[in-house]
Amino acid sequence: MKIAGSTALVTGASRGIGRHFAEQLVARGAKVYATARDPQRVDVAGVERLSLDVLDPESVAAAVEAASDVSLLVNNAGVSQYQDLVTGDMDKIHLEMETNYYGTLRVIRAFAPVLAANGGGAILNVLSRLAWLSYPGSTSYSAAKAAAWSLTNGVRLELTGRTQVTGVLMSATDTEMMSGWDIPKNDPADVVRQALDGLEAGAAEVLADEDTAQTKAALSTTPGVIYGPVLPGPTTQGS
Repeated sequence: MKIAGSTALVTGASRGIGRHFAEQLVARGAKVYATARDPQRVDVAGVERLSLDVLDPESVAAAVEAASDVSLLVNNAGVSQYQDLVTGDMDKIHLEMETNYYGTLRVIRAFAPVLAANGGGAILNVLSRLAWLSYPGSTSYSAAKAAAWSLTNGVRLELTGRTQVTGVLMSATDTEMMSGWDIPKNDPADVVRQALDGLEAGAAEVLADEDTAQTKAALSTTPGVIYGPVLPGPTTQGS
């Protein structure tokens, strides 16, 4: 995927990583539709602002009509409600799955024919290290992002030979979503740079930091290795 000369659409572009994607795509020579539920909140120079709510099928359909020249789709829109699965608020848990999984799928299904008509292009999904690691206080977000990671792999299989599909995964990154956490964080501009470099290199996945790379590598071990003494038991394989 060559970014220069492409036409990109970024969901959730009014802040955070989405805003950085819009800025860097413009800098790399792309025409950019920067979308948000309220497009007036998008303040990136050089973009075309567009209304898009990933939860609303009619809004998605209207965006497809308005942006029929898209060749690069960046699925960034997401939400974290900081809920646990057993005791959390079910409405908030549902919102996380509806936004991070179904919202992403809804936009992909709507724009896949557009990408095909414009030569195939590419899809870039913004994912999370928590797709592979549950964290107390946010286990429902992990479940939603795990579903989005599986979605990314499934879509890649279905679109092989037609549309490139890349996922970018990261640990804590310095955006509004993580503003209440006093922990080391990635620079969002660096995450986006890596994601776009990986996209142009044809990467299926971009792991934006060492913690994320280590977590993926640990998936081949037992849960006890990842979670420590909380889950000490071995893994058994059925026959």
